[in-house]
Formats: sequence, structure tokens, C-alpha cells
Amino acid sequence: FAVAIIVIEVSLQQEADLLIIMKKTGNSLAKNPLLIAPVLGALFMATGLNMPGPIDRFLELLGNAAAPCALVALGLFLAGTDIKNGIEKPVTLSMLVFYKLAVQPAVTWVIAVPILGMDPMASFVVVILSALPTGTGPFMLAVTYERDARMTGQAILISTCLSVVSISVLMAILPL
Repeated sequence: FAVAIIVIEVSLQQEADLLIIMKKTGNSLAKNPLLIAPVLGALFMATGLNMPGPIDRFLELLGNAAAPCALVALGLFLAGTDIKNGIEKPVTLSMLVFYKLAVQPAVTWVIAVPILGMDPMASFVVVILSALPTGTGPFMLAVTYERDARMTGQAILISTCLSVVSISVLMAILPL
């Protein structure tokens, strides 16, 4: 996720000078709450510090609301799209969904079983997890950075619908 944010931030820069690009990207990343929060969390964990009770409770409530809010935002966005006009880039969308539901689990299996030699239960779990449909994270990034949120939303919707079949097939063929 962090790598995607960094790549997006770098691609947004219009400068020709590499040092200016690095400086502007660094400034943007230093102000990005999607990167600040995990870094602060890691620092707190590494140092053994604890948040004061009320702040910890507030952040817990806020964190628990993030996924439902993202789903509501996605739903509202999809509700506002005109399905009658169809899919703008069907080939690209099909490739995104295919890579997510078929290629990613296959690559995960190759890494988990032949390369890492994971036991059947662990490899089953990682392959199924990799086969889950596209989540809301890419949609939130697409909206935040104004980068084809419509296609991202459609990819989430289609991958979610098709994952019922793809995950069922994987569960049937993978050994436990």
C-alpha cells in the first residue's frame, strides 16, 4: 500500500530535475496521513509507549469506522455511475480482474509451495487470501489522487462478484 502511494506521488511530479522531484515527493509523503499513521504506530510499538486511554479509545473507534466508511463511499460512487453507458475500458478492466482473481493466487501458490515449501494448511490460507477480491484501498487511493476511480470501483464490484466462483474453485482444488 505504501509503495503504491510513493509511486503515485512520484508520478504526480512535473519537474525535470530529480532532486526537485525527490524533495516534492518527500514533502508530500511526510504530510500523508496514510503513511504517518503506520509509522507512528510502529514507533509506539517499538518503544513500548502506550497512548493515553481516551486517545487510544478514540483512535480505536476511528479505525473501526474506516472500513465501513470506505464501503459506503464505494457504494455511493457505484450508485452514481451510469451502467447503461457500459464499461469504458473493458479490456483493461478484464485484465485487472483476471490478474487479481487468477494470476495473483497462482503466483502466491508458486511462492508458497515450490519455493518456500509451506505446509498444505498454510499454503491453502495464503492462496485463498491472495484470491480475495480487490479491496477498498485501491478505490480510496483512486479517489484521493483522482486516478480513474470509476474503473477501480468497477474492478472491485466485478472481482467481488466473480470471486464467489474463483474462490470456490480454489477451495475445491487446493489440498488441505
